[in-house]
Amino acid sequence: MKILMILTSHDELGDTGKKTGFWLEEFAAPYYVFKDAGADITLASPKGGQPPIDPSSDNADTQTDDIRRFKGDLETQEHLANTLKLSDMTEEGFDAIFYPGGHGPLWDLAEDADSIRLIEAFAAADLPVGAVCHAPAIFRHTQGIDGNSLVFGRRVTGFTNTEEEAVGLTNVVPFLVEDMLKANGGHYEKDVDWASFVLRDDKLVTGQNPASSAAAAQEILALLK
Repeated sequence: MKILMILTSHDELGDTGKKTGFWLEEFAAPYYVFKDAGADITLASPKGGQPPIDPSSDNADTQTDDIRRFKGDLETQEHLANTLKLSDMTEEGFDAIFYPGGHGPLWDLAEDADSIRLIEAFAAADLPVGAVCHAPAIFRHTQGIDGNSLVFGRRVTGFTNTEEEAVGLTNVVPFLVEDMLKANGGHYEKDVDWASFVLRDDKLVTGQNPASSAAAAQEILALLK
């Protein structure tokens, strides 16, 4: 079982002067779900190398068992520090693709031609595609083989407008995930803010927020059994 995880390379939070990147829990929780299931995990990002960790995702209030495990796991830290280049990736040889969130993907992965190509290739090959929290931003421009948006007519979730408002970034982000998914014809659903909520529509898996990270990865595994 081979799973490709794609991380952002973007570290600037709009014009705020603050840093962003990927959300650590949204990487660590799925990574260990996959690893503990025996998966062979490949990590890639647009620039390759060490992807930026959102500093807000690694403070006293955000610590989880998976984050603590990551901090004591030098092998995984080394793996993360040496992501492959997204432009070198194809769907060949992989069983699924998964995108952790964080605000970074709103700027780079949502617009990245290689990411769009890869997602469309996985979908066309009927392979699972997963994205959690802000990572459903990757579906902004992706299309299915019918020419419609990949999320058109499908049950999807992602970071809610009210969650974005709660973190004070509604007017900072380039677009709102919830609004974009609706505009692309997705049947957007959500639970209460910050609760774990995951949807699976055929081979498309989406999670609402950081708390949904492990559950989203488990849905990917369920599709591979």
